[in-house]
Amino acid sequence: MAQAPDISVHIVAYRSRDTIGRCLEALQAQTVQPGEVLVLENGSPEGERVSAADLPDGVRFVESDTNLGFAAGNNRLVEESSGRWVVFLNPDAFARPDWIEQLQKAIARYPDVALFGSTQYCAERPDRLDGTGDVYHAAGLAYRAGYLRPVSLLPAEGEVFGPCGAAAMVRRDVFEALGGFDERFFCYNEDVDLAFRARLLGHRAVQLRDAAVDHMGYASSGRRSEFATYHGVRNRVWVFLRDMPGWLFPVLALVHLAANMALWGAAARQGQFGLYGRALRDALADWPRIMRERRELQARRTVTPSQFARMMSWNSRALLTREPDIRPMDD
Repeated sequence: MAQAPDISVHIVAYRSRDTIGRCLEALQAQTVQPGEVLVLENGSPEGERVSAADLPDGVRFVESDTNLGFAAGNNRLVEESSGRWVVFLNPDAFARPDWIEQLQKAIARYPDVALFGSTQYCAERPDRLDGTGDVYHAAGLAYRAGYLRPVSLLPAEGEVFGPCGAAAMVRRDVFEALGGFDERFFCYNEDVDLAFRARLLGHRAVQLRDAAVDHMGYASSGRRSEFATYHGVRNRVWVFLRDMPGWLFPVLALVHLAANMALWGAAARQGQFGLYGRALRDALADWPRIMRERRELQARRTVTPSQFARMMSWNSRALLTREPDIRPMDD
């Protein structure tokens, strides 16, 4: 069977016993096999842990007694792998048979691109999309484009702000130069932050139409769980404060504040008023560190604020409807 030796697949498993088997079976059924597959058991509770015995032959098993989070867990796996391209796959994402083959073709098709995203179909509703890349809105809000939209609206292949970490590929040298995922994020928005920092250095991201997975989504944490809300809010503020470049930062700060106030009101209606406030408090409590890292990051960027402004979405209607924002590569 054909193999893509330069591609390493990394899977961080937390409470994933119900899905990891299907995930790995889909990888075994690929028309082109990845060079290696690594699975991290990420500190799941007893009775819900994945063991080496649960995995097919040839899959490398790494174990942590504690939950490292998605960010640190993937960083640890990348340290263990060797492929020139690092692929991140959620344990509740099931690759379609030619997924690796399509990723391999994309590497050849776009030799200057360092980040790639996959089309995500909704595993529970085959007629719906689960995601077509990450969009970053000028209000400082990132969203997974195309979520629960009809598959008939699947956009063409093109440039996107960043790939969703559920099924993404990044060139190893770029991933390592960025320092990997920021482990303080633990979980949520770490993929947005990675893409943001890569874009500040002039790297581009392509959303691939034909490289596809079926994704369950929120299988281990729950979409509106306290965990998801807290980390989503805190990390979103960190991304804006540290990453937004130059004059865009003061110009958009009030817009970002207004967006957070509106979302705080929505959280209150869900019974999460105090939780949302605690996440904001904890985000701002790290102000000295964030500003120090901001200065270091912005000193290294190679794009101007005006150039970066064109990478973001400014369409508020698209933000509310999760409309994709994929642009032709010749722009």
